[in-house]
Amino acid sequence: MVTEVTQAPVPTNPRWALDPAHSSIEFAVKHMVIATVKGRFTGFDLDIDFDEAHPERTGVEARIDAASIDTKEPQRDAHLRSPDFLDAERFPHLVFRSRHIISKGDGRYDLAGDLTIRDVTQEVVLAAAFGGTGKDPWGNRRAGFSAEGVLNRKDFGLTWNQALETGGVLVGDKVKIAFEVELIERAG
Repeated sequence: MVTEVTQAPVPTNPRWALDPAHSSIEFAVKHMVIATVKGRFTGFDLDIDFDEAHPERTGVEARIDAASIDTKEPQRDAHLRSPDFLDAERFPHLVFRSRHIISKGDGRYDLAGDLTIRDVTQEVVLAAAFGGTGKDPWGNRRAGFSAEGVLNRKDFGLTWNQALETGGVLVGDKVKIAFEVELIERAG
């Protein structure tokens, strides 16, 4: 049952900062119809206005470095950075800006926002979960979130592919994405 729909604020002077050592952005896509290739982005930043009392009022803006794509295969990574896919030289960042968050209860949310890849912006909805807050051994307050979803790469103009003689195509259209985010509260 939907309990609240809240327009997400644009992050300004956020009280929480991304802890990149404990955060990740990963993806998975079918290869040749028979296997799944996984990868990640190693460079990203996040501005977040986290409302601890009302997580559904949180605003998020994520900037992902397109050139940081890593599938552990240098030739494939170079192709993914090329104009056939991300065109990282012309479009150095993938950007997600939250629009609104719908509380689903039990710390679960639908996080809706605009995702821009290359020069195409589409609304996406991610299934998000608030993991809670706690203090680390050094007294710093931390908060954890996860989000995941599926998008069609063709919706963003990423249409390159190769037909296989056995049927099907080399690269699947659906891309599963998963975010694990840990925040640390800024001092003062």
